[in-house]
Amino acid sequence: MLLSCLRSRPGRKQDFPKVQRLLFSSSTNTVTSIPSLPPPITFDILKECKTLIQAKLLHQQVLVQGLIHFLNNLIGTYIACNSTFHAVLLLERLQPCPFHVFWWNQLIRSAIHGGFADRVLGFYRPMRRLGWMPDHYTYPFLFKACGELMSFHHGASLHASVYRTGFESNVFVCNGVVAMYGRCGEKHYARKMFDELCYRGIQDLVSWNSIVSAYAQGQDFNNALKMFDKMSNDHWIFPDAVSLVNILPACASMGASSKGKQIHGFAIRSGLVDDVFVGNAVVDMYAKCGKMDDANKVFERMKVKDVVSWNAMVTGYSQIGKFEDALSLFERMRAENINLDVVTWTAVIAGYAQRGHGHEALNVFRQMCSCRSRPNVITLVSLLSGCASIGALLHGKETHCFAIKSILNVEGHDPGDDLMVINSLIDMYSKCKRDKIARIMFDFISPEDRDVVTWTVMIGGYAQHGDANQALQLFSEMFEVDNSIKPNDFTLSCALMACARLAALRFGREIHAYVLRNHYDSVVLFVANCLIDMYSKSGDVDTARIVFDSMEERNSVSWTSLMTGYGMHGRGEDALLVFDAMRKAGQVVDGITFLVVLYACSHSGMVDHGINYFYRMTNDFGVVPGEEHYACMVDLLGRAGRLCEAMKLIESMPMEPTPVVWVALLSACRVHSNVELGEFAVNQLVQLESENDGSYTLLSNIYASARRWKDVARIRSLMKHTGIKKRPGCSWVQGKNGTTSFFVGDRSHSQSQQIFELLSDLIQRIKVLGYVPQTSFALHDVDDEEKGDLLFEHSEKLALSYGILTSPPGATIRITKNLRICGDCHSAMTYISRIVDHEIILRDSSRFHHFKKGNCSCKGYW
Repeated sequence: MLLSCLRSRPGRKQDFPKVQRLLFSSSTNTVTSIPSLPPPITFDILKECKTLIQAKLLHQQVLVQGLIHFLNNLIGTYIACNSTFHAVLLLERLQPCPFHVFWWNQLIRSAIHGGFADRVLGFYRPMRRLGWMPDHYTYPFLFKACGELMSFHHGASLHASVYRTGFESNVFVCNGVVAMYGRCGEKHYARKMFDELCYRGIQDLVSWNSIVSAYAQGQDFNNALKMFDKMSNDHWIFPDAVSLVNILPACASMGASSKGKQIHGFAIRSGLVDDVFVGNAVVDMYAKCGKMDDANKVFERMKVKDVVSWNAMVTGYSQIGKFEDALSLFERMRAENINLDVVTWTAVIAGYAQRGHGHEALNVFRQMCSCRSRPNVITLVSLLSGCASIGALLHGKETHCFAIKSILNVEGHDPGDDLMVINSLIDMYSKCKRDKIARIMFDFISPEDRDVVTWTVMIGGYAQHGDANQALQLFSEMFEVDNSIKPNDFTLSCALMACARLAALRFGREIHAYVLRNHYDSVVLFVANCLIDMYSKSGDVDTARIVFDSMEERNSVSWTSLMTGYGMHGRGEDALLVFDAMRKAGQVVDGITFLVVLYACSHSGMVDHGINYFYRMTNDFGVVPGEEHYACMVDLLGRAGRLCEAMKLIESMPMEPTPVVWVALLSACRVHSNVELGEFAVNQLVQLESENDGSYTLLSNIYASARRWKDVARIRSLMKHTGIKKRPGCSWVQGKNGTTSFFVGDRSHSQSQQIFELLSDLIQRIKVLGYVPQTSFALHDVDDEEKGDLLFEHSEKLALSYGILTSPPGATIRITKNLRICGDCHSAMTYISRIVDHEIILRDSSRFHHFKKGNCSCKGYW
């Protein structure tokens, strides 16, 4: 029957030409008959068998000729042909014996080498059920499979079997146990097994390599280095290439470049550095330690390089920000026809994404797909980061679709990889200002499956691009939902950012206390910087200074954050003292530093100091003024009433003035009631297509101050017809029961009657002291008495009245307003601070005002 099948498919005979010629005789190219006396089957014929059809043909002839002793060898033939089913069928017919267990070992070994570790236990179970006993070759393969599957349960069961079968003193088997526990993340059990080997005195180099690898894989790099030193120094065991490949990544992860350099020296002296795997590990170690010059020297001296060597260099340059070098190496790989793999492409995509070059990252991804290189999880995470950096929502959605098809919800896929991608998607949607989509994805993940990154990206999305109140609410929920999840440094920073946006000092203090309790005195640098920012923007710049002074390490952000805080609070002299201290500390001053200095001078009325620093920027510090610096100078001169000088500065700008410059001039025109220049500034904004509610409101205020009511009505009509709506003023005040918000004329509060009664009493009392309502801020062509009533309902006055009503005597009242404080409210609060025991700290959209005993910290520069 088999021969008739072969006749019907003559084209298949080339699959077994030599076997057919040896078994059959024929004068034509078609098999026609079976000879009466076929030549005997030999081991050479079995070796020539390459396909399943050939193996079956041989099997048939073995049975026909009664060559039973060849059945054992046919098992190996079936294994070589990847037909494990037929091999197992033959093994099931054999009587168990120690000699023939070799074939079970071959079967298990082929599954391991073929990447089918999950099949190994499927072979082991029938082997034991049929009465076969594993030997010292079987167990290492089994433990290797358990390690690859990270199956601690099965590995521990096999370990027990080792003792039952008497192999507990076999070094090969025990080394397999150590390696298995290490791969399963069970360092404790790996170390116990290793210690047993040492106690019996049967440990060898493989034993040491296994325990070092176990510690390295378990992220316990200190113990990995200790065991490596103990191996070479105390036990005089000479490390091999595997030893170095195990320990160098540990040096890289710890940033222990000096230790890595010693191991590199040993590799050179022993000649192991010529091994491509060792060479790659050395390059990778230097690259991850940021020693790219040393990495490049090793790379260039390598006699043999593979794609891993190139990838280590590209990734290293990318990670330390030398992206031009990474891109140059990437192009060199393409020019030399180096086979680019997913790691290469991902390193370049990640490099672009980290620098905020999202478009370039997308272009590289397209090239990667055109080269038919399949992206992995890290590729998609890097690509989503690039989309987030430029707000490329459409491309982010396309990546989302790709992730659904290729990674998410794919059977057998690692859930950890799925979560990594989902976290990146939440981050991308948040940064593209699609908070609702991000929140839907966040809520889709069950609470027990969320990790700290999931919480952090959602909290960060709300804090930076959405609702800061939601950020703090979610931060609180994180502790309530799962006590096992602890916020990391990034989570804390995001929560502190939200506190800074809301001026939520009480919540910020609670987070600071949590940081001190859980991190002791070693507050991470960027968390400390966020604390400085939070305290400064919450009205407590003195505590911000305490945090600054307690920092063991500072960077430029630390200094500029403190200077910005002093500037916001009108303490320009303190800001300049910090600037001088920053220079003495050896910190490099740049454009951002000078922007903060000019801002502090502007908000403190230090006009001459500001002008001096502006012209010293280029001459003394080599910093070329940018658009923001000119805008700050216009603001500084404008606040001081030097509008002509401000206009001359604008005309002398080496670049076209940006909207922020004209807004600064317009704001100054409002303060000094310069109608003509204000109209000119608005016209410039219209030409730049940058007019908004703030610009028109400022011009309307200018007209109102000049009592040009027709122009006020014209501006309002223009805003109405163009769809520009004035943002409603909103103020919120912090109290013992939380934060309470007020809008203009807000009577929704349960204590509104008491609030308005107290405010009326305060207004009457300060009128006696000389307060006169500034009716121009009412912006209505009505009589002054009615305007006074309108001013009476401004949100910041209502917030102040509520704060006085609910705060104990002498307590500081903290108010935040979403817009700049009204001029009449500023005057009223200055007077009210004379008749109440409270210090009033108000933060508006521009700065802080500290009202105390009839004075304001802004000194009129607001």
